[in-house]
Amino acid sequence: MRKLVVWNLMTLDGYFEGTTPWQLDFHLLVWGDELERYSTDLGKEGDLLIFGRKTYEGMAAYWQTATETPEIAAYMNGIAKIAASRTMEKADWNNTRVVHDIAAEVEKLKQQPGKTMFVFGSAEVADVLLKAGLVDEIRLCLVPLVLGGGNPHFKPATEQRPMKLLEAKALKTGGVILRYEPVKTA
Repeated sequence: MRKLVVWNLMTLDGYFEGTTPWQLDFHLLVWGDELERYSTDLGKEGDLLIFGRKTYEGMAAYWQTATETPEIAAYMNGIAKIAASRTMEKADWNNTRVVHDIAAEVEKLKQQPGKTMFVFGSAEVADVLLKAGLVDEIRLCLVPLVLGGGNPHFKPATEQRPMKLLEAKALKTGGVILRYEPVKTA
């Protein structure tokens, strides 16, 4: 059975982007050799990326012309991708298809052979999949910064979601990569 992993960078106060879309300059506080290597390893582990519409549009705009990290750019441009959207009809970035009901699609994909599926960014999509019980692991790089406002990674919920810590790894830059598994409740 395939695994679904949510991956994101998040500030100490829980934001994955600032008060405006794509305000991600705080990522530079933790970017370095270790996080670049970690990102490259994600490329070896996975065979499908899932994005919400807004994240898809930003990622497509950036990675199709990115030159700073050629190995990561090749991975991002070559891997199969899903753009989860209720409004998009087509996607132009290489190897992308549009899916309107992401929870139903992921439920089917998890039953098929393949490598790990990743949700990058896309807090709304991650929330839908977490509420549907489809997320196998949450990986966060905690950025040592209190941003003070922005778009929260975890959306309001009507119930608590306990997590089991699988790993915590400190980076030289001060960031911490955390791996959690959602605890299945009865």
